[in-house]
Amino acid sequence: MTGRDAAWVAEASGARLVAGDPARPGPERAVVDSRETRAGDLFVGVPGARVDGGAFAPDALAAGAWGVLVADRHAERAAAVSAEGQVVLAAEDPVAALGALARGWRRALGCPAIGVTGSTGKTSTKDILAALLRPRLRTHANRANLNTEIGLPLALLEAPEGTEVLVLEMAMRGEGQIAQLAAIAEPEVGVIVNVGPVHLELLGTVERVAAAKAELIRDLPPGAACVVPANEPLLERHLRDDLDTITFGPGGDVHLVAFEDGRARIDARGQEVELELPYAEPYNLLNTLAAVAAATAVGVVPSGRVDVRFSPLRNEVVELPGGVTVVNDCYNANPMSMRAALEHLAAAPAQRRIAVLGEMAELGPESERFHRDVGAHARELGIDVLVCVGEAALPIADEFDGETYPVATPEEAGALLSEIAAPGDRVLIKGSRSAGLERVLA
Repeated sequence: MTGRDAAWVAEASGARLVAGDPARPGPERAVVDSRETRAGDLFVGVPGARVDGGAFAPDALAAGAWGVLVADRHAERAAAVSAEGQVVLAAEDPVAALGALARGWRRALGCPAIGVTGSTGKTSTKDILAALLRPRLRTHANRANLNTEIGLPLALLEAPEGTEVLVLEMAMRGEGQIAQLAAIAEPEVGVIVNVGPVHLELLGTVERVAAAKAELIRDLPPGAACVVPANEPLLERHLRDDLDTITFGPGGDVHLVAFEDGRARIDARGQEVELELPYAEPYNLLNTLAAVAAATAVGVVPSGRVDVRFSPLRNEVVELPGGVTVVNDCYNANPMSMRAALEHLAAAPAQRRIAVLGEMAELGPESERFHRDVGAHARELGIDVLVCVGEAALPIADEFDGETYPVATPEEAGALLSEIAAPGDRVLIKGSRSAGLERVLA
């Protein structure tokens, strides 16, 4: 936003300019953690359940922030400690003001935006899509997990001038949240990777999950492109005649013709696409089809090697001393992604296959059944060893008849692995973010 000034930032965000020069060139990015603030940043004081970020505005200003955007009650104190030139903006709702500012910057960029959501695989699809687009367009995508009503605006505001396409992952836990993100990002292409049993604690049924995801379809402008799985009955009632709907997967407009030795041949609405992929998991091949469909919707027909940089803790392959291979896929988990990860583990060459599994969170009253189903699937696949981490994951073992170890913490799982894992073993680590399974390898 350095090409805009403080007056533009105030107008775009709907905030009052309390202190600072209206003509001062705009900030480089926005942050919500005063400890991460550096020169050129706009610090946004987000009110929280326990801590009000606006109280840390003086710390951000002392760290050299370009300025701060805070609730009205913090503006006077911030203005009193601001150095000459530092900007103080006041708004009734700083989160809404942050979203409005991001929408203003998105409009100023004037490039297409692609919104990506789904019950599982949306981050990997976002990463693959960005990799397909980067050789041909200046592409900006969310980093890390900046995909919420706070994270998405921060991601958008990091987009540099001259960006030619935005790839924006959108997360949700309940109704209305995708609509809120779509109102900020204003995508011309909407991608729903899949629909499955996630967030049932809040939404109750898979049909309501589909409806919440389909807010992205509902809020696309007429003539926009909508990318959805082929033959997905949960989304059929949400499709629109005034959108260009592109289906992907078996029987879809974009489908896999052949895959061998890392080379994928894809039919994209009759046009042949050949890609060299550094991965072979069936679920990521499906994610690639969704990404190809979205790329073609913005006029890019990808080809060649896909140099994808997957986000951390997603399918990271770690080679441990002693010849043990670990697939660290512990960023999140739900019944769909857990089954897919187990299937990939079962298909991989190994002396033994060990699954270290934690809780799948937010599944509501049927949580125990979903966990038992995972254990049954692991049994059917012939997984050799099961390690259940935490009390909520114990039902996984109920339907598993192989070698089983219940442990209380990720640290205990790590210590156990050091004892039982042998050369040639392959280990999957997977669970919801709340399970903290990244600590297994700590």
